[in-house]
Amino acid sequence: MEDDAPVIYGLEFQARALTAQTAETDAIRFLVGTQSLKFDNQIHIIDFDDENNIINKNVLLHQAGEIWHIGASPADKAVLTTCYNKTSDSRVVSCAAVWRMPSDWDTGSHESPDDSAHNPQTLELLCHLDDSTHGNTACVLWEPMGDGKRVISLADNHALLWDLQESSTQATVSSTATLEGKGQLRFTSGKWSPHHNCSQLATANDTAIRGWDLRTMSQIYCIENAHGQLVRDLDFNPNRQYYLASCGDDCKVKFWDVRNVQEPVKTLEEHSHWVWSVRYNHSHDQLVLTASSDSRLILSNMVSISSEPFGHLVDDDELSDGEDNHQDDKSKEPLKDSVVSTYEEHEDSVYAAEWSSADPWLFASLSYDGRLVINRVPRALKYRILL
Repeated sequence: MEDDAPVIYGLEFQARALTAQTAETDAIRFLVGTQSLKFDNQIHIIDFDDENNIINKNVLLHQAGEIWHIGASPADKAVLTTCYNKTSDSRVVSCAAVWRMPSDWDTGSHESPDDSAHNPQTLELLCHLDDSTHGNTACVLWEPMGDGKRVISLADNHALLWDLQESSTQATVSSTATLEGKGQLRFTSGKWSPHHNCSQLATANDTAIRGWDLRTMSQIYCIENAHGQLVRDLDFNPNRQYYLASCGDDCKVKFWDVRNVQEPVKTLEEHSHWVWSVRYNHSHDQLVLTASSDSRLILSNMVSISSEPFGHLVDDDELSDGEDNHQDDKSKEPLKDSVVSTYEEHEDSVYAAEWSSADPWLFASLSYDGRLVINRVPRALKYRILL
């Protein structure tokens, strides 16, 4: 059973911002934002043709500044947010905005793939998510599975909940939460939980992870020293509502049950440098991707803390008589956690990894030198999970 070779795409600029196009569930599509100080920055729309194993790209201009974070609307394929740096009065300011892709961004460009790169169209600015009183924006989070009308921005030590109106052309802050404490506290990243009716948020600042109730904007849990050094990224298990994954500069990936935050449920120590990104597979939560500045991407099979710790259990009536005993033995034995694959196609820090929103077995990773790699879950594991 030969696995498909990875597909590699090179951007001419450095890059660290990657997202799947969340609202697109048919085509395999990713958005990449560039980081260039000298030239106009770009958003590359990467379409992956699964049958022919090739990439088609379109390029849009993002003239506002270098992109540090990108997010796609869960409801409208054409709408996205970026966090970007710009210089004003010889100071660097981190801003955020909501953009719309031009309606004809994909017409005709596949016939002549170079056109979009030579004459790229420009994104249409819908609204700014900046509030000068609230400092620099680190990231913008869309409400999971929402109607594309609510986003949260994390700016310095504030979490701002925005309502987008008039087709996202107006944004108003509906509520805010503030990180209180000694020193200059700043949010570094966050994740909006898909559970509890989307009323919870997890944030990272320094070595701590905090949970917030968005209805009251109050703190509901705090993991004080979640990592030995800075926490870089968080992700919620899509199938187990209290489970949260975190990663950080201590080279570790940790899994938490937020009902009991004294100890992590599990810790992975496979990376040899800072871990920048952790992502649960949207359907099969035992599959976890981690990306690190050791230039590696690791796919782990975290079965013991997944929603199917005994694998896929078969109903008795699905079995023939001869299979009965064999199935009993198998189901009593929990499966072991393991590293499935280590991907080494990158030669620079891997800042982002994302699962496709259209194909649960496919994922993309992005390293700082502008290299985007598309890989698949090994076939043997895919069939073991499915069959």
